[in-house]
Order: sequence, then C-alpha cells, then structure tokens
Amino acid sequence: MLLNFNSLGSWKWALVAITTLTSAFLLLPIVFIAALSFGSSQWLIFPPPSWTLKWYGALFSDPRWLESAWTSLRIALMVTVLSVVIGLFAAFGLVRGRFVGRDGLRALFMTPMILPVVVLAVALYAFFLQIGLAGTTLGFVIAHLVVALPFSILALTGALEGFDKSIEDAAILCGASPLRAKITVTLPCIGHGLFSAAIFSFLTSWDEVVLAIFMSSPTLQTLPVKIWATLRQDLTPVIAAASTMLILVTILLMLLAAAVKKGLKA
Repeated sequence: MLLNFNSLGSWKWALVAITTLTSAFLLLPIVFIAALSFGSSQWLIFPPPSWTLKWYGALFSDPRWLESAWTSLRIALMVTVLSVVIGLFAAFGLVRGRFVGRDGLRALFMTPMILPVVVLAVALYAFFLQIGLAGTTLGFVIAHLVVALPFSILALTGALEGFDKSIEDAAILCGASPLRAKITVTLPCIGHGLFSAAIFSFLTSWDEVVLAIFMSSPTLQTLPVKIWATLRQDLTPVIAAASTMLILVTILLMLLAAAVKKGLKA
C-alpha cells in the first residue's frame, strides 16, 4: 500500500496547529495574570494602562502575605520529606514484597488520585473535627500527605522496578549488610525516582487549594487560600502578583527537574 506523503505532510501541519492552539489556550490565562501583576491600575484591568512594580512591593511588604507564603513553604517541605520516606518504604514493599493483596494495596494507595478532591476534603475535615486537628499544622500536613503520597509511590515504584537487583545482591555477597547495600547502592541508583517523588510531592502541597480551604483557620492559611480569600473581597493586582510568584516557583521547580533528568541521562 502506497503512502501519500503530501497527505502525511498536511496531517503533520494540522497536528502542529492544533497543538499550538491548545498550548496557547492553556498558557494565555497565565500570561494575562502575569501581565496584570505589572499593571498600574488598582483594579485587574487588561491591557494595563502602564507598567509598575508597586504591587510586588505591596506583596513583599505585607506580613500577612509573607506569613501565608511561609506557611505554604513550611507545610510543603514537611509533606515532601514524609511523602518520600513513607513512599520509599511502600515502594519496597510493593515491588519486592510477595504477599496476598499486594495489588489491592497498590490500588488503595492510588485512590486519592481518582477520588474527587472535594469529597476527600469533606471527609478529612469531618474526621479532623472529631479528633481536634482541624485548623492545625499537623492537620494540614496529613491532608496534603494523603494527596501527595500516590505521586511519590508511583515515582519510586517505577524507579525500583527499573533497578537491577543483582547489583544490590552483589554488594551483599561482597560483605555489605542488606541495609547498607540498600543505602549505598540502591538509593543512589534510584536517585532520579527520589528526586521526582520530592518534586511532585512539594508541588502537590504547594499548589493545593481545596483541601487547604477546609483545613485553614483565621490564623493558619496557605498562600493559595490567602489568594482565594482575598479574591472574594477585593480585586487588587496584589492577587495577580501573588499568583505570579506561585506559578513562578512551580515553573522553576519543573525546570530544575528537567535539568536534573537531563543530567542523569548524560
């Protein structure tokens, strides 16, 4: 069967056009938000009448915004550490364990990825009210850990499944204990999985808003919750500045992940 190369070329350009339009549709709102953060108007008006940095000055001089940003960072770091550690133990059990119900347990770990987040938020909020964790840092960490852990387990199980266990066995045969072999041989070899787990766990907590709304209190708010609460009261461009900083941190971490992945391949 002969291929029509002219037809294939037309399809190629059509796919390029569709991809470009889809990317523009997804990225233009982000570009507009970034542009609004530099506008001189005290309202969210596009296009801005002129350009200024005063909204970023207002953002970084307001202790309430800084406190929310610090709360987000602190919770995200704690969630990252716990997610990677727990995910590592879970990954070893799921990949190397031989027990009844292993596949069911793997599916259970993935449940927060498919469960509607608002359903999860209501359930956690009702439970935390009963045990006194609503509106606390510990409650925030546990709630965010529930949704971050599946990403960590996916990254680490994938890395462990691609690791040649005979290398670890060789280290044990050379005199290393099983624990030392895992620490000195296995963990460095799955470093890309550990890094991916850490990045996705951090970003899951850093950007999460639905769970955070239910877990927050008047004295404990993450940056996404602060943006949401301020948006309901005012349309100041400080919101756009805070949103731009939130997006910027996410983009920088994704670029860092891509750079590390490229370095590991090299």
